[in-house]
Amino acid sequence: MKGLKIVVLAKQVPDTRNVGKDAMKADGTVNRAALAAIFNPEDLNALEQALRLKDKYEGSTVSILTMGPSRAAEIIREGMYRGADGGVLLTDRLFAGSDTLATSYAISQALKKMEADIIIAGRQAIDGDTAQVGPQVADKLGLTQITYAEEIIGIKENVITVKRRLERGVEVVEGPLPLVVTVNASAPECRSRNAKALLKFKHARTATELQDTSEDYIDIKNDRPELVIPEWSVVDVDADPKELGLSGSPTKVKKIENVVFTAKESKVLSDNDEDINELMRTLIESHTIG
Repeated sequence: MKGLKIVVLAKQVPDTRNVGKDAMKADGTVNRAALAAIFNPEDLNALEQALRLKDKYEGSTVSILTMGPSRAAEIIREGMYRGADGGVLLTDRLFAGSDTLATSYAISQALKKMEADIIIAGRQAIDGDTAQVGPQVADKLGLTQITYAEEIIGIKENVITVKRRLERGVEVVEGPLPLVVTVNASAPECRSRNAKALLKFKHARTATELQDTSEDYIDIKNDRPELVIPEWSVVDVDADPKELGLSGSPTKVKKIENVVFTAKESKVLSDNDEDINELMRTLIESHTIG
């Protein structure tokens, strides 16, 4: 089996699993400044599947493709710390406000330049939970897609074998390369950072980031070009601006409702049997339990 060219689609998302009182703005939109930006969890599962293929098939490479502002380059570095070879940041003001349709269009245009054998993505992102981008990318590229993957078992004669986790069990399917695979959270967790890779790639930067840094990083750009993370704009991927951003996004938000749960009353309990029995009686009488 020749070396594979694998591209992992990854997204930097606000950590919606740790939402505090300042997570929403007055207009009901997410206050991204109040939430930490993280590597989308299921995209990490996807990265692990890509790295396992790299380990198994000599000469294979893994690249991260992400779309977002300059700070999203951190996702690419995080992938490199874990074993990826590099990545591309798809960034342009014209991408702003894209829904899943416009996002998948932009990503598919970038993937045409990358010419991957396998495209692997997380099933969905925790900031949208639509699970649409991966399948839409496959559709736009005219590729076979395998969704809900839990394990990529292997590849033989350009045919991939994948175990899928479904609602009522598992199934094993095959598909021809090139193709798109989306990975469940039930797949193995991604490996930890590698110390050597961390030291090697900690200075990896995009051109935009390099412009804002010291002369030392400019020297790195000249002496170690492998540490420069490519940035691609709308022009670089030959995308139609009308298909991007708000103009290319048919999804429109009609109403946003901000629901905040507050405790009207509370009761402090000790660990004695009497207090616990009283709590149980209260819960049963209010039909909370029982």
